Amino acid sequence: MNHDADQQHLVEANPGYASGQLARALTTALTHQDSETRRRAEERSRRWRDVLSGMTGGLLAIGSRTPVAGLPAWVTPEVVRGGFATGTPAAGGPLLAHETEAAREAGIPANRRELFAYWLSEEGLGRLCELLDTGRYEVTVPEEAALLTVAWLARAGETDAALGLAEELAPFADRLRFTPRPSGLPAPDPVAVHRRTVGEAVDTLVRRRPSRAVETQREALTVWQPFGDELLALWLETADEDGVVLARVPGAGWRDRGAELLRRYADLARRHTYCTKHLRPKENLAILRDALAETVGGRELDARRTGLLRHAVTSMVRRRGLPGSARLTALRREQAVQAALPSHHALAQLMLRRLAGLPQETGVAEVAPLLLPVSEDEARETGLPLGAPIPAALRRPVEAASSAPVGTLVERGLVPSAEVLAELVPQLVAVTTAQAYPDEALRTLAAAGYRAFRNRRSLLLLNLGRQVRVEELPWVRAVAGQRSAAEAGEESVLVLRQLGELAVQAFPATVLPNPLVRELSVLAREAELGAPLVEELAADIFMGTFTPKFLAAARVAAELLGGGSLYERYYAIDYRAIRNLAITEAAEAQIRRHRPRTSPGFAKLCVERAAASSSGGGYAGSTAANGMVIEQAQILTTHNLATLVHRVGIAPATGWEDLARRSFGTVCHLTARMHGNPWPLTAIKDTAYAWRQMLFHLSLCTEEEQARILTWVVEEAGRRPGHVTDRLSPALTGLRQVAEGGSADTGAGRRLLGWSTGGHWMRGPGDAVRS
Repeated sequence: MNHDADQQHLVEANPGYASGQLARALTTALTHQDSETRRRAEERSRRWRDVLSGMTGGLLAIGSRTPVAGLPAWVTPEVVRGGFATGTPAAGGPLLAHETEAAREAGIPANRRELFAYWLSEEGLGRLCELLDTGRYEVTVPEEAALLTVAWLARAGETDAALGLAEELAPFADRLRFTPRPSGLPAPDPVAVHRRTVGEAVDTLVRRRPSRAVETQREALTVWQPFGDELLALWLETADEDGVVLARVPGAGWRDRGAELLRRYADLARRHTYCTKHLRPKENLAILRDALAETVGGRELDARRTGLLRHAVTSMVRRRGLPGSARLTALRREQAVQAALPSHHALAQLMLRRLAGLPQETGVAEVAPLLLPVSEDEARETGLPLGAPIPAALRRPVEAASSAPVGTLVERGLVPSAEVLAELVPQLVAVTTAQAYPDEALRTLAAAGYRAFRNRRSLLLLNLGRQVRVEELPWVRAVAGQRSAAEAGEESVLVLRQLGELAVQAFPATVLPNPLVRELSVLAREAELGAPLVEELAADIFMGTFTPKFLAAARVAAELLGGGSLYERYYAIDYRAIRNLAITEAAEAQIRRHRPRTSPGFAKLCVERAAASSSGGGYAGSTAANGMVIEQAQILTTHNLATLVHRVGIAPATGWEDLARRSFGTVCHLTARMHGNPWPLTAIKDTAYAWRQMLFHLSLCTEEEQARILTWVVEEAGRRPGHVTDRLSPALTGLRQVAEGGSADTGAGRRLLGWSTGGHWMRGPGDAVRS
């Protein structure tokens, strides 16, 4: 569910949604087998109960920027799924351990009001200044940077600003945590990022349990098959030269050894419980064991039991060979080697040993030593085989804690998607925006505060409300005058260009995810490039309006692609009309002397284009209809690609031809997912989006490159399975027709779009009708 500030819907504030989430959490808390999962579900149910209680009691105003009565917008709320605030401030709750310790050291009562007063004393400010100078602190929620900012202002001689900020914070001093947790670590490397901390890697490894299937196989190889060989050897002592068992009468010594085997069996069955195959009456081992129990007990086997025994012995010898034979000995040796391989669970314990001595709150600069095979010392201490390799399943959580420049992580394959890239970017943007502060201590503080702010979850907002921005926080406003706009702009341009190129080159067929768009937008504002970046809107909560930045982004696309580009012709766009519309709306806004909240002209254009492309009934008001309108907005704006190229100046090192080819590869891959898929619409939408990305890249190629790629895509499609080629054929025909000066939607050609209110033409005749 998308909860972008520009697109929210009143329906999402319905208490029924919260009730449904509470019911699901309670069911999980009561029925799930895993205790940790039940604990997390119990915490979710507590939060949803708070939501419902606040909504019915008037404490919560869901849909507002200030959802909790009595708390200003800058206070970080606790937010659950769907953007619902619970009423609890994220910086509230019981005192944390470091707060209690600070109160003890200061000799004051352990409550936040007393702590607030202490930190503003001469002694308290001195301790805060020590933290500022060392950078050894951790800001987990934005509020924890507040009193450090007061201390910095006081030390810098900005007394009025320090007092003003303290007065603004004071009404909430008894409820909120305004100081960070001291840390033994220095400030993180400004250019290095990591997906997970060492502590998170440890948590993943701790949760790894022994595999029952693996342990069952290990037990079968090391316990029951060798025991079966002993039973077989014992029975073969009664066989004649033709191998027929019970051809000879067992003697007293034989019976004694048989009794000992039965006693061993009982002990093995008690201690080894993974493998239960030996308990099945029809299994060979069970037949040999039961026959032995009767014979040792002095009972004569009947004809049926004798027949079963002889058949079991014969089949075991035929399949494995005689006990002691070269064939069976080689088999058991090979199985013993396999069984001796350490389990993933045992190797996970080794990885935990290796990680235990590292700082848990950050990433790892050198991951390679942690992934080496078992060393001689480790083998001696743990009993693991010397040289045993670390399997991929255990390498992955540790590799995710790699700390390196983001480009390096992408090259290593540790950033598999644009969504993962979006998780890392706030760490870079934090450092970049902090460069505007000349003072090193303030830069460190600003970066830490920004990283914490980016962990703030978005609220469900109504009426085109806007999420709180970092510059609205009182402690950020208080030091805004310290910023050097020129330095901030230069650094922001460089990082924005770097990240834009990295995202487009690494994931050429993927729409930039909203979290990444938000971070790039911050850099664009810092750089003052006039680079409008737009979020992807959700069809199920779309309200039929667009903010003015969508028209601004379409105008940038017109500047880049207008004048007859392949992209403009394929999608039948009149970019001249869009430029005129942008000029007209800007002039009207200037006459009215207020900033418009929406662009009615752009919305009307998108609706008209969607209606013209509709292939079925039921257009108005449906989710599919909304999706068609949003898709037209993405087409007109190129969903940020034109802005990144034309205003930011990205230029992928591999060239646009490479990006077009790779995008078409993704188109083919996504098309293959439709075959036999009962829910193909998601694959169709993703295919259309990848196709649009391909067309954009293709439009920036030279005419010679375009001709070469158009020939290649037809050949490449022909190399794919027939169902892929057949589905793409109308789109390829339409693209060829446009390249030759015609229209995509004539004859056998079709324009490839993702949304449709009727049956989409990419559905195959055998596809199910479910969506």
